[in-house]
Amino acid sequence: MNKLWTVTLQTYCHQVKSWSFLLLILGPFFIIGCSALGGAIGASSDSDSQIAVISSNEQVRQNFIKNNDKYVDAKIKTAESAKKAVKKEKIDGYLVFETQKKQVKAIYHGISSIDDELKPKVKSYLQVLQSQLNLQKAQLAPHQLKALQQQPKYREVLQKNHQGDKLVKMVSLIIVIMVVYMVLMSYSSITAQEIASEKGTKIMEIIFSSTTAAKYFLGKILGIFGVIFTQLIIYIVGGWATYRWALHAKITASFMHNNQVVINKILGNLLNVNLIFLILGVIIYTILAAFSGALVAKPEDSSKAAQGTTMLSLIAFFLSFALITNPEQILPQVLSYVPFFSSFMMPIRIINGHVGNMEVILSLVILIVSIVALTVYISKIYQGVILQTEDTSFWKRLKRGLAYSKA
Repeated sequence: MNKLWTVTLQTYCHQVKSWSFLLLILGPFFIIGCSALGGAIGASSDSDSQIAVISSNEQVRQNFIKNNDKYVDAKIKTAESAKKAVKKEKIDGYLVFETQKKQVKAIYHGISSIDDELKPKVKSYLQVLQSQLNLQKAQLAPHQLKALQQQPKYREVLQKNHQGDKLVKMVSLIIVIMVVYMVLMSYSSITAQEIASEKGTKIMEIIFSSTTAAKYFLGKILGIFGVIFTQLIIYIVGGWATYRWALHAKITASFMHNNQVVINKILGNLLNVNLIFLILGVIIYTILAAFSGALVAKPEDSSKAAQGTTMLSLIAFFLSFALITNPEQILPQVLSYVPFFSSFMMPIRIINGHVGNMEVILSLVILIVSIVALTVYISKIYQGVILQTEDTSFWKRLKRGLAYSKA
């Protein structure tokens, strides 16, 4: 057992310390970071487009600035300084609030029209000021003033948003399918090359003299699994941290709060039983990739080792996209129980809500049993496959490997 864990630890450390693993981990965070930086630069450029607010009534000026501070350069207080700032292009223009003959006015002076987002805010503020002025002019009794302050009531009775649910489902499905495909593609290649690189080396004969081929193969697989789980944990923790940051960051907070319900539904579709299907799908493809790597004739062929696994995953990938809108056809129903396909197909049915708990459990059981059976069987024939170095056809090497279990 100690030798098994030695192989596991050696494989794990070898992969985790590689540049490819580091790039695989940092890639998504780099993309998110670049997107956030672009948003920050855009927000910064927007914030540079400010105006000044001028008024003889300082209270009017301050109340407007308080509610619209991101649009206003509060340091500029006079019309003269505002004109100079416009000429030097430090601000886009300046807004003057004034009252003439019991009427509130706002006059904007600038190079171009006032910002489209700010214009309705100015008009709304003017309406509030004019209403206050009208009330003062009317000199109403307290009970009349109270009657005018009576506010209408508003409430919403929402029907089920089928269009929104459809969007959530589609986004969730695309993310699940893409994540499953990208992760298993990465680790299929890594695993196949890890195993294929040992072909033809004398060290393998020495290793098999001190431990069984089954333990060695299992140690290799467990080491790769450790790398996969490490990556998933980093993604989950990093993703959660990014999510919490986005909720409070200035450049993303409004978007996050406006779409909170949709985002939570999408995350719910990802962080449930679909995550288990993702992990198990990567595991079974990794085991197949290890077997494919052992079947190559020499280490130089390691780049070709994962071709079979890649082709199978491509078929599953394109089938899942083809059937994404018709999950209740007979084909996706059948494939949702077939190993190598169920990791793509069953999440489609789960997200669309067309599958019961018993069906999900049955699919998981079939997938887990298949993983265990495949691991046990390949471990039995692993020595007969990995020690073959003759440059014969693939089918002959496969036939010899399969025959080894009968020897």
